[in-house]
Amino acid sequence: MNAPAIKLLPGRYCNSLTEYSRFVTREVNIGDVPMGGNNPIRIQSMTTTDTMDTIGTVEQSIRMINAGCEYVRITAPSIKEAKNLAEIKKQLRQRGYTTPLVADIHFTPNAAEVAARIVEKVRVNPGNYADKKKFDQIEYTDLQYQGELERIHQKFAPLVKICKEYGTAMRIGTNHGSLSDRIMSRYGDTPQGMVESAMEFMRMCETLNYYNLVVSMKSSNPQVMVQAYRLLVETMVAEGMNYPLHLGVTEAGDGEDGRIKSSVGIGTLLEDGLGDTVRVSLTEEPEAEAPVAIALVERYAKRKAESEKLKAVNELSAFSFQPLAHNPYEYKKRQTYEANAFIGGHMVPRVVIDLSKENLKDASVLNSAGYIYSSLLDKYNMAEQSVDFVFFGDELPSFNLPSNLKQLYNYQAWQKLTDKTLCHPVFTLKEYVGDVDRSSSLNLVTIKPTDIDSDEFGSLPFSNSLVFILETDALHGMADQRAFFFKMEELQLEVPVIIKRSYLFDTKVSPTGGDLEGAATLLQLQSATDLGALLIDGFGDGIWIDAPQVDTKIITSTAFGILQATRSRISKTEYISCPSCGRTLFDLMVTTQMIRSRTSHLKGLKIGIMGCIVNGPGEMADADYGYVGSGTDKITLYRGKEAVKKNISAANALDELIGIIREDGNWIEPSLAE
Repeated sequence: MNAPAIKLLPGRYCNSLTEYSRFVTREVNIGDVPMGGNNPIRIQSMTTTDTMDTIGTVEQSIRMINAGCEYVRITAPSIKEAKNLAEIKKQLRQRGYTTPLVADIHFTPNAAEVAARIVEKVRVNPGNYADKKKFDQIEYTDLQYQGELERIHQKFAPLVKICKEYGTAMRIGTNHGSLSDRIMSRYGDTPQGMVESAMEFMRMCETLNYYNLVVSMKSSNPQVMVQAYRLLVETMVAEGMNYPLHLGVTEAGDGEDGRIKSSVGIGTLLEDGLGDTVRVSLTEEPEAEAPVAIALVERYAKRKAESEKLKAVNELSAFSFQPLAHNPYEYKKRQTYEANAFIGGHMVPRVVIDLSKENLKDASVLNSAGYIYSSLLDKYNMAEQSVDFVFFGDELPSFNLPSNLKQLYNYQAWQKLTDKTLCHPVFTLKEYVGDVDRSSSLNLVTIKPTDIDSDEFGSLPFSNSLVFILETDALHGMADQRAFFFKMEELQLEVPVIIKRSYLFDTKVSPTGGDLEGAATLLQLQSATDLGALLIDGFGDGIWIDAPQVDTKIITSTAFGILQATRSRISKTEYISCPSCGRTLFDLMVTTQMIRSRTSHLKGLKIGIMGCIVNGPGEMADADYGYVGSGTDKITLYRGKEAVKKNISAANALDELIGIIREDGNWIEPSLAE
């Protein structure tokens, strides 16, 4: 099938920055489930069984398919596993499952060439397929660099020829942590290096007249991942390409952290219409990944239909504006002044929680906001995740509040307070431009993006006490709010902005079957997408999540999780843990929980937990320490990318890791961290 005509993108990397529009890619045939073009966004995951365990792999694949996977990926680390893919495929077909299979290849071109004759798609990593990774810095002349490309072409061309002959698709899957020494030496550890790593292989495919390609740019850092995909799309379009995009945040972790981190990266790109297939990489059973991916993707199937309805009646939700100076390929925090020496400027983003509908007669209501009240001692202790502002609306608490907790009240209620210490008013825009009693320290004004063109906005009395609370009820709310930030930059307004999003869920349609837990899961996915997409680009001095169906404690945890995932504010230990596969040399889920249980108090530390050396020092990206499987019952420990203890017993590995952290002066006793 011919690829659609390609035009330079008005948003530089997407069709539009202000309204939802899916970027149309070339259709690629993968068995009987085509990807790209006008096909739905596809769902996939990867088995965690040993590929030589045929029955185990077949049964796990079936569980994945029943959970919603449209492609099943299986590792093939050597020729014997690649050959066994034929038996796995045979047994799946005998049981009536025709789902396309994907072989995952690292280091072994000969295994890829075997697998390409069996499965519907092969995934190769350009960083280690025909290249090396020894963390060497090598200076190449242009002639030497071209010579390396010719060497790689000779190793890669046989696989391309087989794929053409057998109708097998291929994913060129770049990983941030496994860029080759050649790429690193010329481009560094950058999104540009990631893009060029893939483009070199894609250009080779095109010279061989092979176009059945899918591309990915994975990283455990959502900020890097988003920038790389954006740059990839612009680079492809400039070279006349539009291959389908496989989206994923690699080594996202487990539980709430993994879901939020994945949503920040994947959701940010889906918001801009990018992505043709999704894999959510969780350190959990693979069948747990598909429902999360489905929940992310379904939002955009609905949005496309609803956007078309709005267009038909000329009621676009986001006002049209294209930024002049914004650079989507690098992080730069929006410049604001510092209001009340607390919000904006160089301060970390603040968290607001609404307690106005809670029981304000009991001090324990603040527990969910991170202020733990002890009735015995009659005092509060702050948790690691304690919010910065509590909104009480028109209500007045009947108990003593923590001495450092900032309170927000609607203007009329604030005006009646006798003691306004740490109490700040929240105005409507109309109220604030009127004849009102403003605070001398901090005034918060609720505003919608379209208000920026209103007469009231033009009448605002600007001062360094002013902070906006930015709300939206637009269908494409992220773009609506982003357009407001673009306009603020154009007008050179440095007012700090708290981004507020409100959520109501149809809990009958949820990843967990319709209960309140389902609403909590949807909140994590959607708020991480909506708020994370703005924070990734440096927009927002605070976040406010409103979700009446969800427990306040979960809202607090979600808010801090989003800030952690976007690297905007670190409030806990970060675990970069892979989702496991047939190469994994220990139980990742059990091991991750074991490491968490003893290190979760080490705020700000990043610990990589990798099942094998493929996902070893490189894949851990910027982790401070690494725990990597290196053999049966053997672990290698890393400080950064340096292996400091090799092949030690798994029984002693965690104690040894803690010993290294202690040697570096980064250990804190749990009792002192409380």
